[in-house]
Amino acid sequence: MTQGVVQDKVSQALVGALRSAQQRGVLKLEQMPMVNLEAPKRPEWGDVSCTVAMSLSASERRPPFEIAQIIIDHIEQRDALFSRAEIARPGFLNLTVKRELWMDVLREIEAQGERYGHSQVGQGRRVLVEYVSANPTGPLHVGHGRGAAVGQALVRLLCATGHDVVSEYYINDAGRQMKLLGLSVLARYREACGQTVSFPEDGYHGGYIRTVAEHVKAEQGAALLSLSAADAEQRSREFAYRELLALIRQDLEMFGIAFESWFSEASLLSSGAV
Repeated sequence: MTQGVVQDKVSQALVGALRSAQQRGVLKLEQMPMVNLEAPKRPEWGDVSCTVAMSLSASERRPPFEIAQIIIDHIEQRDALFSRAEIARPGFLNLTVKRELWMDVLREIEAQGERYGHSQVGQGRRVLVEYVSANPTGPLHVGHGRGAAVGQALVRLLCATGHDVVSEYYINDAGRQMKLLGLSVLARYREACGQTVSFPEDGYHGGYIRTVAEHVKAEQGAALLSLSAADAEQRSREFAYRELLALIRQDLEMFGIAFESWFSEASLLSSGAV
């Protein structure tokens, strides 16, 4: 018996009470109302609260307090379900569930262990969850970490409820931002080689760009200086892309985040699919 089952029992008891009152002619109930349960604002008020009596007041043309009392009086096996059933004005039903029912929930949690809460409600439906997907133009920041935690939690929740889940990192490795990355790294690389350059107006100014540029110089020496501007930018962009994506992967791995799919936007464009 899960907590949801306990709440279902409470809902069923209230619906049953309404139907019983209707059959006995105490309530008209032209249409069966929705019975929604909420947590009371204060724990001393009980385990669950219900406002159905107030929602019926207009159609029944009776005070909600009176309707709430009728509902309580018509609950079958009230003493087996509730240790306390009270009314708070104007017509709140505040119900305290028997301790034994909650103990049954705890026993089931202990018995099921890590499988507690799992279900097959998803019926194997395939779901793609894409999250984080930060541009590979710089390191991750705390906002990406929040997205990673929420995304991974969602993936695990869907898996636990019987869905066929694929987690994906969509790599935005095409477009203007990648061009700016290449130009930014190339500019810092040329500075590292002793040249005076004009930094791209919309370029990336983070300190990590200098670090990547130093790595380019350590690997390539001054080789890029003899290339055309377009070729030098491309080499700088490709190097920076590999290094920054590897850093992103490393950070996510340290954070306990794993993706089944790393999908490249550039590969999508080159395939002609769009």
